[in-house]
Amino acid sequence: HGYNRVTQRKPMESAMQSFPPLYRVSASGKAEGSVTVSSPTLPDLATQPPPEFGGPVGYWSPETLLLAAVADCYLLSFRAVARASKLAWETLSCEVDGHLEKDDAGVVRFTRIELRPVLTLADQSDAARAEAVLRKAKRACLVSNSLNADVHLQTTVRPAATAYA
Repeated sequence: HGYNRVTQRKPMESAMQSFPPLYRVSASGKAEGSVTVSSPTLPDLATQPPPEFGGPVGYWSPETLLLAAVADCYLLSFRAVARASKLAWETLSCEVDGHLEKDDAGVVRFTRIELRPVLTLADQSDAARAEAVLRKAKRACLVSNSLNADVHLQTTVRPAATAYA
């Protein structure tokens, strides 16, 4: 009970793999309908083309999954950099916009990705250091580092909301 059937570990346990790790996913589908994306030990995910390419509303698409991977990787990278920097913080949210265009070779691709992290600090005196950690997290994000798109960062650091009695 409480163990992952594939890894035989408790759900919150993880083990670092040797470097470089290997990640494997697969996709399967028929002539029409959803594509099922899967990976060992993960739940399957149904995807469709985005509405902009004739797909239905309400599904993840390759485009939204890619941008979600950028946002998620950025947040996880920030956690690691903040922990190493001993930066105390409360919340981080990150919106990501991807600009899909034809490049000079006529290939449709993401040419620009904009990350807009909003960081909430308990102690506003750490704002300058927090800005540096936000920039370092961008450099540490392996997903955005792997993309052939310009990645821009527009940060916001704000104080925690003051509780009123």
